[in-house]
Amino acid sequence: MQRDSTVDDDAEHSALPHGRPVPGLLVLLESGQPAAIPLPLPPQGLELGRGAPSGRFEHDDQVSRAHAKVMLEQKGVRVTDLGSRNGTFVDGVRLGAPALRELPALLRIGRNLLWAVPDVRPFALHESGRNRGGDHDADQYTDKDARPVLGGALSRAFGEIALAAKAGDTLLITGESGSGKELAARAFHAAGRSGTAPFVAVNCAAIPEGLAERLLFGAKRGAYSGAVDADGYVQQAHGGTLFLDEVAELDAQVQAKLLRVLESRQVLALGATRAQEVEIRICAASHKRLRDEVAAGSFRADLYYRIGRPEVAIAPLRERIDEIPWLAQRALRAVSPELVASAGLIERCALLPWPGNVRELLRELRGAAVAAQAQGSALVQAEHLSADAGISLAPASEHAPVREQDVDDEAVERALAEHDGNVTAAARALGLHRNQLRRRLSKR
Repeated sequence: MQRDSTVDDDAEHSALPHGRPVPGLLVLLESGQPAAIPLPLPPQGLELGRGAPSGRFEHDDQVSRAHAKVMLEQKGVRVTDLGSRNGTFVDGVRLGAPALRELPALLRIGRNLLWAVPDVRPFALHESGRNRGGDHDADQYTDKDARPVLGGALSRAFGEIALAAKAGDTLLITGESGSGKELAARAFHAAGRSGTAPFVAVNCAAIPEGLAERLLFGAKRGAYSGAVDADGYVQQAHGGTLFLDEVAELDAQVQAKLLRVLESRQVLALGATRAQEVEIRICAASHKRLRDEVAAGSFRADLYYRIGRPEVAIAPLRERIDEIPWLAQRALRAVSPELVASAGLIERCALLPWPGNVRELLRELRGAAVAAQAQGSALVQAEHLSADAGISLAPASEHAPVREQDVDDEAVERALAEHDGNVTAAARALGLHRNQLRRRLSKR
């Protein structure tokens, strides 16, 4: 029986010092179960194993009594396998000799997964290990009733959002597609309005050309052929929050009218002779940098100055891998309560760049669940993921990770030389995720 470590974990959390960073390991999986346990790295290093002083992993029969040791060094962590029976894996590669890895780095021993990070303090009290969300649908980003999985980065962002909600009536959320911008917008709404206030979400990129003004601001009978009295999204959001996703896609004329609504607190429907009073909060979102859109002349500067601050950035999933075990558990349980994720599956998911972020991860996990079921297996493993899971659909670019086999050895050598051997910087220049490049180098 796995020990109940709630009291011990809370004691460890409260013991973390304030002020300077505390390098350490964040336990993402403990004996195959999602976890969020920070383990600071002491000066003498940390020994991992069933007989180690930390008291972790004693119930995992795939872990040796003395399995591995992790030492903090100036350039990262040095990981040494202590002659374990089943091996120690760093960034998906089984260790031979001791290896020095830049932070962050991913370690797997037995059915346990640990994330070596420069500072464990932000993870000490975050919600990923405590906000499990019950039995709600796995797709937390479309099910408004599901309690979200909040890792360290997302918890910090939500803290900023709560402050923004108390400070004013606008918020700009930036982040990649699928990273959870609507989830963040709902948090802004919840922090600033009562539960009965309306939340109206509009995907500006999906509005048919020429219909944005009518859909946003409404129309009166006779405004055009076939027109009937109809409220727009602005009127529907009265007393609550209007969420404008991909706001940069609105054309200039609609941007001007939106600014007028925000400044006057009145909306004039198409064909109307009298403006209607509205009280709304505006949460705008974009995967683009609005300042760049203003500079390019495609977004009005005056509207940007009205809605562009405060701004909260939602980190991509590849920087929030502490959420992945919990998201995987939800996704698999949504297919069947009997399905369980292997440590290898979670490791593979944590090492992939996921250009489609959480949306893509959930889709691929459901596919993996179906593949496992087709083989009669309740254990979903890395090989059940599709070959294209988590990799870019686009050609190599500065911002789109690509498959490591698409980059030749000469380009790798050149990038490493140009960046003085810094793997992270070289990977960024090649369009690779740093773990893809590390895996490539380990095979040489």
